[in-house]
Amino acid sequence: MTPRDAASLPLLYLCRHGQTDWNADGRLQGQSDIPLNSTGRAQASRNGTYLRNVLGEAAATFDFVSSPMGRASETMRIIRRTLRLPEDDFRRDERLREIHFGDWQGFTLAEVKARDPAGLATRKRDKWNFVPPGEGAENYSGLSARVAPVFEALDRPTIMTAHGGITRAFLCLYGGVSEVRAAQEDIHQDRILRVERGILAWV
Repeated sequence: MTPRDAASLPLLYLCRHGQTDWNADGRLQGQSDIPLNSTGRAQASRNGTYLRNVLGEAAATFDFVSSPMGRASETMRIIRRTLRLPEDDFRRDERLREIHFGDWQGFTLAEVKARDPAGLATRKRDKWNFVPPGEGAENYSGLSARVAPVFEALDRPTIMTAHGGITRAFLCLYGGVSEVRAAQEDIHQDRILRVERGILAWV
């Protein structure tokens, strides 16, 4: 699929979920369903407050869609509560799940290096296209193909909660960011990627 130009997308606020204990420990989280910690809930509340201050009552006219994973859905519920909207009134899209790290999920990179140094060295050479060992494992290229139709289908202003991998895929698909850079990009948990008239900005 060839993605449409970012300028043709509707207004989008793309939020990464708040921090979890595994994020704090530097563990590869992937599709392990780890809940937000207190820092993560505060980050989600911060993002909700930003949206309330910017959008006001107009937020109620937006589409709301989230990854079905617990940490992203909880982030959305906190945002909607801060916007004074019914917490659970949003769509969940399976395609927005985080990238799957296969057998590496739950380990830090230091632990992976001790277990699979050759695999980690291969990943370092081409992080975007590397597939970890293990059932269900993905690379960022495959993730981009999975998630692109979600963005292509957006037809009105949208608030989305998802994951770091989803945001990296978006940056590569629509932000003119190279695969090498997108794979290394720092994806904020206490800020939102706003996409408006083709302009991407962290807010």
